[in-house]
Amino acid sequence: MNTIKPIPDGYTAVTPWLISKDTARLIDFVTMAFDAEEKARVHNEDGSIGHAEVVIGGAVVMMFDARPEWPDTPGFLRLYVEDGDAVFRRALAAGATPVTELTELFWGDRVGRVRDPLGNLWWIQQRVAEPDADELARRAAAPEFIEAMRYVQSAEIWPPARD
Repeated sequence: MNTIKPIPDGYTAVTPWLISKDTARLIDFVTMAFDAEEKARVHNEDGSIGHAEVVIGGAVVMMFDARPEWPDTPGFLRLYVEDGDAVFRRALAAGATPVTELTELFWGDRVGRVRDPLGNLWWIQQRVAEPDADELARRAAAPEFIEAMRYVQSAEIWPPARD
């Protein structure tokens, strides 16, 4: 009988990787903005970060430094939080730039997006309603939610910010 767990403790079936030009700075950002806890940091011989892990809200996010010749590869991440306004403010204070303000959408989430200093986009989401099927249909057709979708879909998310 095989007793090896298919997924190690503390991980989930999907674990995102963020590749950046300055992983140390990215770790500092997510620690300040999202209360991340650094789990591991391994340096290459040249001093660059070859592997790092942080935990944000129980989820592991892996990171490493890109090679100089690699193109930017920004990540797009959804982060559910209890207090979207507070996390949005902390992200801005940690160096993020706003992409969209927190906006309630028809399915029951308030969503705001920020770009971190390394170009990654973070969808900060707070669950504020749990509409049933009838309410979901009503909300999806309501003018205020149609306008909210127009707003979030009209955001300029490219090109990524450069330092």
